Amino acid sequence: MYDFAIIGGGIIGLSTAMALANRYSRARILLLEKENQWAYHQTGSHSGVIHSGIYYRPGSYKAKFCRAGNRSLVQFCQEHELDHEICDKLIVATHPKELPLLQNLYDRGIQNGIPVSQICAEEVREIEPHAHCLAGIRVRSTGIVNYKQVCQKYADIAIAQGADLRLNTRVEMLVKTSEGYGIATNNGMFNTRFLINCAGLHSDRIARFTKTRPPAKIIPFRGEYYELKPEKRFLVKALIYPVPNPSLPFLGVHLTRTIEGSVQAGPNAILSFKREGYRKTDFDLRDFSEIITYPGLWKLAVRHADEGLREMARSFSKALFVRSLQRLIPEVQAEDLLPAPAGVRAQALMPNGKLVDDFLIVQEASALHLCNAPSPAATASIEIGRAIAEQASVVQPCQVAFSP
Repeated sequence: MYDFAIIGGGIIGLSTAMALANRYSRARILLLEKENQWAYHQTGSHSGVIHSGIYYRPGSYKAKFCRAGNRSLVQFCQEHELDHEICDKLIVATHPKELPLLQNLYDRGIQNGIPVSQICAEEVREIEPHAHCLAGIRVRSTGIVNYKQVCQKYADIAIAQGADLRLNTRVEMLVKTSEGYGIATNNGMFNTRFLINCAGLHSDRIARFTKTRPPAKIIPFRGEYYELKPEKRFLVKALIYPVPNPSLPFLGVHLTRTIEGSVQAGPNAILSFKREGYRKTDFDLRDFSEIITYPGLWKLAVRHADEGLREMARSFSKALFVRSLQRLIPEVQAEDLLPAPAGVRAQALMPNGKLVDDFLIVQEASALHLCNAPSPAATASIEIGRAIAEQASVVQPCQVAFSP
């Protein structure tokens, strides 16, 4: 019998295990991951950006946790000597119609307490000599890191404090018991007094195992990337982003230097027909059926038909992808780009066709389900883990209380 069982070995599951082990030294903690390594899916295909929190609605979980997470993650990397760098991020307007949106973004940054400054095109070029724009915002607190290294350190700390972390263990069924939940896996049965669902791309399905009906469904969006050839990396010094569409949670095609020194270009966000579909040809009948019959998807498609068609066209046309990049760096040419691994974003979508724009936590008596935790969840991982640990309190050895 475990006091806590966590499903999912991505960055949030591992951070939660670490936070629980720190908070409750005598608790028995279990973490189950179906893959053979940590951070295999969303976390492992992350671009590595330590976000500042400029984009998110003031007062939201994303704004609160991202701003605090930026500080706590940087401190964590310093304490454990993990490779990271605080570097300039520039958000630039390349068309006059984007200037009011850029101003709104700057105002939001100020509201969120982010160290941002407005700069003119000449000042942008002093930082990024090859960038083209009319004006920009400089975000000084943005950074880069290798999130797989961060996850391994979270795991090491949790294990050192007594947590039981298991790879290659797939959850197949959850059974409500008088004391909590029984967890049926391919490696046997486990019992827990409190269940924490951090299953990312499968979080809504895990929630339904407990008879919980989450208010949104996970819809997978594949993020398609290129990277600059090594001899063209000089074109980008740090991070260059366009002004995002305020009605969508995606940030647009941008250029990002990684902690390893490469420069990623992307992502192009396209609907995936498989929850773990990292290639254009990936297809899963169950996933496809769930996606295509979900009313929310069709309402989203109608609302954002033009944007969706542009993303699809860019997915199949490298020339169109390059054209998007040339808005930011005119010197980039098709021959400068090499294919790079794609990622899949677990995006919660409401039945009314609205994308959930904040972290979504669904609570019940003996379980907590994190049903929407896309970017900036990696940046905010330490803060999210601590918040989850606070919500699940071991009161007595055989009892779990849930704080409101």
